Amino acid sequence: MATTQDWRDELKFIVQFMRDLSRQTDPQIAANLYGKRLREGGLLRSDGYLALSRRDLKYPAYRITRSSTWKEDINPWTEKHRLPVFTTGLLSELVYSNETAIIDNLPERYTPDDPAAEYFRGMKFLLATPQFDDGEAINMGVILTHDSAGIARERIPMMVMQSNLWGRSVLSSVLRRELKSAYDALDHELKTVGHIQRSLLPHSLPRIPGLDLAAHYETSQRAGGDYYDFFPLPADRWGFIIADVSGHGIPAAVRMAITHAIAHTHPDLAVPPKELLAYLNSILEERYIGRTGSFITALYAVYDPATHELTYSSAGHPPPRIVRGGEVLALHGRGGLPLGIDQNADYPEHQLVLRSGDRLLFYTDGVSEAFNSEREQFGTDALDAALLKSGNGASSLLKNVLAELQRHCGDTPLADDRTLLAVCVL
Repeated sequence: MATTQDWRDELKFIVQFMRDLSRQTDPQIAANLYGKRLREGGLLRSDGYLALSRRDLKYPAYRITRSSTWKEDINPWTEKHRLPVFTTGLLSELVYSNETAIIDNLPERYTPDDPAAEYFRGMKFLLATPQFDDGEAINMGVILTHDSAGIARERIPMMVMQSNLWGRSVLSSVLRRELKSAYDALDHELKTVGHIQRSLLPHSLPRIPGLDLAAHYETSQRAGGDYYDFFPLPADRWGFIIADVSGHGIPAAVRMAITHAIAHTHPDLAVPPKELLAYLNSILEERYIGRTGSFITALYAVYDPATHELTYSSAGHPPPRIVRGGEVLALHGRGGLPLGIDQNADYPEHQLVLRSGDRLLFYTDGVSEAFNSEREQFGTDALDAALLKSGNGASSLLKNVLAELQRHCGDTPLADDRTLLAVCVL
């Protein structure tokens, strides 16, 4: 019978044991520490042990993954190729039985040609404890002793439970490492996609006579579906587009890249805005997103520096805001359906003659629909207020709008991509 001091010492040992074990992230190091501490603390009485696995194998195949007789420390998770596969013998019978096995007369239970015979020699007792995964004994621990009395029977139920808890712990550790590795690989791919996507955006803003330009592009994930671009046109005119693909992440980024490619392959970018949007819509609806439930809002405008006329068409995109005469107005005009919904959609054109001092903001709905922690949207009223408080110059305009957005959203993560294009008329 254990004394008070005995159980307190044992408890102290086990607490430190569990604390040290919890610090391990490598399953191989953890397994070695586990076996070492069990023996040091007298928690495991054995003259030999084996670990078996039938993971990824079919009956009757199994592997011996650990042995007290091995001089080399083989890592079964990274060096599985060094562990031979056996298909016969007592261990195959045990590991596929899904049962705890207690053998007092071990020499009578195996033959000289048993692949595990070298591990059994001199041993008289065997205890095999199954370690279950999804109801099957995928792994098994085997304890061997020279003494036929083996291990006290009253200890065996607790040993089976201990063995399974240990198995689940190791599996969790392995899965955690695999998950981290998969996450790191995926994150690297997402970063690469994001880099490729950003390379499709203008590397620098064009110099358009009479206009001051500034742009801000921010994705809610590594890659996003917002898009803006500029096109030099004949007679010193300029076309520019802003678009927003429904959804987020990689799918949206791919559709954004497709939209970019289609726009840049139009045979004549000097066509009126309504014709370019109709061209984009026809190809997107027919070949890419017509049956996916996705869509793209877009606005394409052409500016003529000679006449200061801005001609534009919208495909369901938020109307740009213009600051003129001390007030903010939305550029009016009926827009067509978003791209990719109806191949026969129509995109009416509208004209506006820009004046000196006009300040325009083209944006995606990730700006006006930005949420704070209370799930309140930023909204167009707050956007208009920020525009009115902005100083002269496109960069100043963007800086003030972004500051107001930050004040509203705080630390709330972005739920959608944000793109802003500021245009100030000199």
